[in-house]
Amino acid sequence: MRLSRAFLPTLKETPAEAQIASHRLMLRAGMIRQTSAGIYAWLPLGLRVLRNIERIVREEQDRAGAQEILMPTIQPAELWRESGRYDDYGKEMLRIRDRHDREMLFGPTNEEMVTDLFKSFAKSYRDLPRSLYHIQWKFRDEVRPRFGVMRGREFLMKDAYSFDLTPEGARHSYHQMFVAYLRTFARMGLKAIPMRADTGPIGGDLSHEFIILAETGESQVFLHRDLLDYDPLSEAPDYNSDLSPQVEFWTRRYAATEDLHDEAAWNAVPEAERVSARGIEVGHIFYFGTKYSKAMGLQVSGPDGAMVTPEMGSYGVGVSRLVAAAIEANHDENGIKWPDAIAPFKLAILNLKVGDAACDALCEQILAAFPDDAVYDDRGERAGVKFADADLLGYPWQVVVGPRGAAAGKVELKRRATGEREELSLEDALQKLRG
Repeated sequence: MRLSRAFLPTLKETPAEAQIASHRLMLRAGMIRQTSAGIYAWLPLGLRVLRNIERIVREEQDRAGAQEILMPTIQPAELWRESGRYDDYGKEMLRIRDRHDREMLFGPTNEEMVTDLFKSFAKSYRDLPRSLYHIQWKFRDEVRPRFGVMRGREFLMKDAYSFDLTPEGARHSYHQMFVAYLRTFARMGLKAIPMRADTGPIGGDLSHEFIILAETGESQVFLHRDLLDYDPLSEAPDYNSDLSPQVEFWTRRYAATEDLHDEAAWNAVPEAERVSARGIEVGHIFYFGTKYSKAMGLQVSGPDGAMVTPEMGSYGVGVSRLVAAAIEANHDENGIKWPDAIAPFKLAILNLKVGDAACDALCEQILAAFPDDAVYDDRGERAGVKFADADLLGYPWQVVVGPRGAAAGKVELKRRATGEREELSLEDALQKLRG
C-alpha cells in the first residue's frame, strides 16, 4: 500500500473524549472514527487488524473441532421468552418492532437462537457432540459507553456453543475451548491468564475469564508467577484426548480477579511467586448444563431409547475488544507496538528522499517483495514526519531508505518493539524480514 494513495486520516492532537491509551492511539492512527455514542466505523488500517484477529480465532476454533455458522443479528423476542430471559436481560437489550408489529431484538448474545437451530437438527444421541460458532456484530445498549471499542455498544464477537449428551462430555467440550483459547491469545502475541469467573446472566456453574495483563487494565488481578512462564504453543494439543491435565495446570494455581479474590488462598501462595497486576478481559467461557436446552425443549433419544436433554456451554471472544486490548498491552509514548501476528502490515518502507533514483528503486524492490504486507511511505514529507507516523502506527518493522545508504545498496532496519536498528544490504534485510 502506498501512503500517497491511502485512506489514513491520522490526527496530530488527541481528541478530548479519549481517556485510555488504546482509544487515543486508535483515533490518532486513523483506525476508527466514532459515528455515535459507543459506535465506530472501522477504517482500512483498523479493519486489517480486526481481520487478522478474526483469522486466528477462526483457525483455532476450527482446529478444536467447532464448525462455523452465521446467525442473524435480529432475533425474534419469542425465543427469549421461551428461555425466560426476555424480561430479565435489562435495558442493555435493544428491543424493536417490525412493520407488522412483531417484537424483535438486536441480539446481545445467541444462546436462544443456536438452541432453537440445533433443536431442528438433533434427534438422536448420534447427533452429539457438536460445537458451533460464528463471528458476528452484537449490540448492547451500555448506559455509559466509554473507552472507545473497549466498551462500546456495538462490537464484534466470536461466540461458540457446545452440545453434549452427558455432563462428562460437556466438560470435555469446555476443556477443548479452554485450551483453544490459550492458543488463540498466545498466537496473537498476548499472554492471557484464565481466571475463575462469575457466570452472570448467562447462567451455569463453571466459568472462566481470560485476562491479558496491561498496566492500564480495567481490573486488579492476582496470580501465581508460574502462569506467566508457560507457553501454550509449546505443544500441539490432541483435542480428542483427555485435556484435563493441561486445564489443571492453569486451574490449580492461584489466579483471580479482584471480584473473586480470596485473601486467605492468596496468602498461601509463596510471596516470591505472587504477581499482582492490572488486567483486561478478552474472553469468557461458560458451562451451564441444561439451562437453555431444558427451557426450550431440546431433547434427543439416548442409546437406550430414553429422551435426554443435552448439556450446553458457550464461549465468547471479544474480537473488536482485542484490538484495543492488544494496544493497551503493547504501546509506548510514541505509539502502538503491534505483535507481528495481528499487525495491519508487517513493515513500513520509509523513503527519505522521494525522487532520488536510487532511493526510489530500492523502495520499489522492497515493496515488490512484500506486495500485500508492506506500507510504502512515498509522501513528500520530512523524514521526522515519516518516522513519527511509522512509530504511531506501530508496524513491527521499519525499513529506512536514505540517499547515502541507497547509493551503497544498503537500508536501515528498525524493530519497533525494541527500537533496535541495524544497517544491512538489501538482500540481507529481505532475508531477515522473511525469516
